[in-house]
Formats: sequence, C-alpha cells, structure tokens
Amino acid sequence: MAAQSDKGSVLKESLSGIPSAACGIATSLLHNTQNPYSTPILKLLTLPEASKIRTQAIPHSAPRPLTEVITEAEEIFSYRMPMSHPHAFAFIPSPASPLSFLGDILTSAHNSHAGSWLQSSGPSTIEDALISFLASSAGLPASTAGGVFVSGGSMANLVCLTLARDQMLGKTWEARSKGVVYVSDQTHVSIAKGLRILGFEERQIIVVKSGEGFKMDVDGVREAIEADRRRGLTPFLIIASCGTTNTGSVDPLRELVKVAREQSPRLWVHVDGAYGASVVLSKSYKGIADGLGEADSISWDAHKWLFQTYGCGMALVRDRKWLMQSFAMGAEYTRDAADAGDEMPNFWNYGPELTRPARAMKLWFTLQVLGLDSLGKMIDQGFMLAEAAEKELKALPNWTIVSNAQMAIINFRFEPEGKSEDELDQLNSRISQKMVKDNVATALTTRLLGKTVIRICAIHPELMEDGMSSVIKSLNATARALLYTNE
Repeated sequence: MAAQSDKGSVLKESLSGIPSAACGIATSLLHNTQNPYSTPILKLLTLPEASKIRTQAIPHSAPRPLTEVITEAEEIFSYRMPMSHPHAFAFIPSPASPLSFLGDILTSAHNSHAGSWLQSSGPSTIEDALISFLASSAGLPASTAGGVFVSGGSMANLVCLTLARDQMLGKTWEARSKGVVYVSDQTHVSIAKGLRILGFEERQIIVVKSGEGFKMDVDGVREAIEADRRRGLTPFLIIASCGTTNTGSVDPLRELVKVAREQSPRLWVHVDGAYGASVVLSKSYKGIADGLGEADSISWDAHKWLFQTYGCGMALVRDRKWLMQSFAMGAEYTRDAADAGDEMPNFWNYGPELTRPARAMKLWFTLQVLGLDSLGKMIDQGFMLAEAAEKELKALPNWTIVSNAQMAIINFRFEPEGKSEDELDQLNSRISQKMVKDNVATALTTRLLGKTVIRICAIHPELMEDGMSSVIKSLNATARALLYTNE
C-alpha cells in the first residue's frame, strides 16, 4: 500500500500545475488566433536544430517541471508552417476558428470512446444527428443517408471507395480484378492511394483528361467506359470532384451521374468534396455544388472550409446500411455493446476504426456558438478574396491567369517577354520562394498545362480585400525585382 501511495503522490505532484498551465496555454493560443499575423509564415528547422530536437524526444528517467516541458513544447511547435495564418495560401489552408480549439479542449478533456453507443451515447447522438444534417445539406436523401466522422478526406475517400468496391464488385478477387475506376487528371492523390490500399492496380485506374476549366470531360468518361466494356472489363466507379485542390474546379456532377446511371450495370459515383463540399452551407454560392446530392458517396473535410482544427472529416453515403455491410464486425468482448438499431448506432461498425474520438463534438460546438449565417459568410469570404486577387493581377502587365478564380483558388504566372518556357518556370518558382523568404505569403507553385504556376487558395475569413491587394502588389514587386537579378 505504501508503494501505491508513493506512486500516487508522484502523479499528483506532476499534475499539480496543470490547471494554471492549461489556462496559460489557452490564453497564449487564443491570443495567436485573435492576432493571426503574430507568427511567421514559415519557420523551418535546420539540420543542427533538428538534431537538438531529436534529443528532446527521448524521455528522462526523472520527472521534469511542468512549466519547463511546456516551454520546450512551445519551442518545438514554433517550427512549422502555420496553416491558420491569413497569408497561408499553400495546399488547402486550415484557418481554424478559436471555437473549434475550445471544442477540441472539451472533447479531449472528456476523452469519450466514440466507438459504441454504450461508451458514448451522448456524443454518438450528436454525431448521428450532425451527419444527418450534413447529408441533407449536401442533398442526399434524408430517409436513407448516413455517414461517419473520420480523420480527414483521405480516410473519408477510403471508406467510400471500400463501399463502392463491395457494393459493385462483390467479394471475389476475380471480379475485383476486372474492376475499372475513372478519374480525371485533377483528381486528388488520396484516391489513387486509397485504391492501392484496397488492392487495385494502376491498370485499373483510367485517367480521363480534364476539359475546359479543368473539369472532368464527360464525353471522355463515356468513351472510356464503352472501350473498357468491349475489353471485357467491369467499369464500376466514377470519381468526381467538388473543388479540386489544384484549381478549385467542380466537375459536371449531374452529367457524370447521368453517365453512371445510363450504364448497365450502373456505376457508383463518388464525389471528393473534401475541400469544396462546404459550399453547400453558403447562401451565395451553394448552386456551384449542383448535383452533389445525386452521388452515392461524398467525402467532406471540416478542417478545411468549416474552420475546424485538424482531424475532422466526414464520409457521407446515400444509404447508411452500406456502411454496416462493409465494416460491421463482432467480438466476444463487445457483446455487451451490441448494436441497438439505427437510432443507437455503434460507429465502430460504420468505418475502419474501433477506438475513435468524438470528432463531431468540436464541429457541433463551433456551429452552435457561431451559427449557420456567420459560417456561410465566412465561406463566401474566400470567393471574394480569390476574385480580388484576379482583378488585381489582370490590371498588372506580364501576369497571365492560368486558372480563373473559382472556389477561392486562383492560378497565375509571371510571363515577361523574351524568356523561354524553362526560364519562366524557374522565374515563377523563384518568385514564390522569395515571397516565403520575405515572410509575405506562402503562395507556392503547382503544375498546370505543363507549366509552373503560382497558386493561391485564400479562405481566411479575417483577410480583407485590401489585404489581398497588398499581397498581389508585393508579389508583383518581387517578380520585377527578380526579373533583373539572380537572387
């Protein structure tokens, strides 16, 4: 008993400072969210600095003061590209709301196991109801639709691809080996990764070249399907996008669904809406996602355009029973947590995870405090920012818009006369690198139409039009300075 008491006292001693420390951390982090310009747009470790931090990863034999470890943690976290910075334009930024951060604290503090109804009936009810609301908002049928919260778009895509495989190809390896999937040249890489995980080979993934506006070519899909049927293969899945990462393009969803339905047997349509599905909560731009609700499955990330901290995505499906058919499993030790019907779901039977956090709670918390009207305006802000950047660029000489502003994303290129294509590629890369080095913006590059272009994805709700104008003016000044130097 004495030994246990000693251990208890050590534990209590190590935890004694947590309440005040937690308050201090929360205050510091909230300060950063209220003053988003307070951090550099990129702080990258050098190799010597990385070596030092590697030594900090090794635990000590004796306990250390809590405040000392917190200070060290703050230093470690400082080496990052803060995706919540107003000038974070790379990839898809994550300008998380402070409300999501607070919701995260609540979720972590209660540490609910959201796998079964028995362990988490309250949060599971919220997840079930929120999934129904989001599915209905996307246009899926309220009477049958369902889904599950997952870690992000990659896992949401994997869940939906699994359903498509199981529902359309059955269980035999022979049938699955003949299955063919149709994607565009703008489809997110997580789709190919998910298909690889599920056992599909590259020969089973047909890439259809995108057409005007970098949208999936409907005729190209139809022709590819017909050609594969003649080869004795089994077309079973079309991957459409609602907001591609490169350009923000939205594929012709209704037309692709029509192609899928006119086939015999019909094809499954999955829409990767990890980024762009959030537009259905915008009052001004909701129509852009026309046809989204006709899909069989949808991926949707809340940690992108719904302003959540990382680790919050959703897989939505037209018929919730498909999830159980692919993922439901039983074990001796879960017999007392058996499913009690659709009204009391065990979410570990809806996806690949058994142990899972109550991810829905922070989104619920944010939506309750913020309200849908404010959220819709925050989404609309991204459209305004990209359009403002396009307007500014069009007024400047030697800048070419490669992909017009759509879904808060724009791609452009500095093209002064007298330069070869390779020289222009190098120049645009240098412009991007200099903008990062000068702590102006992370407007990184991508490749479109075989060219290196600069890409901006601007969804921070606190960045205003004049702020975007200043960024473009800095970009132009940087480009002209680099045109005559080798920096």
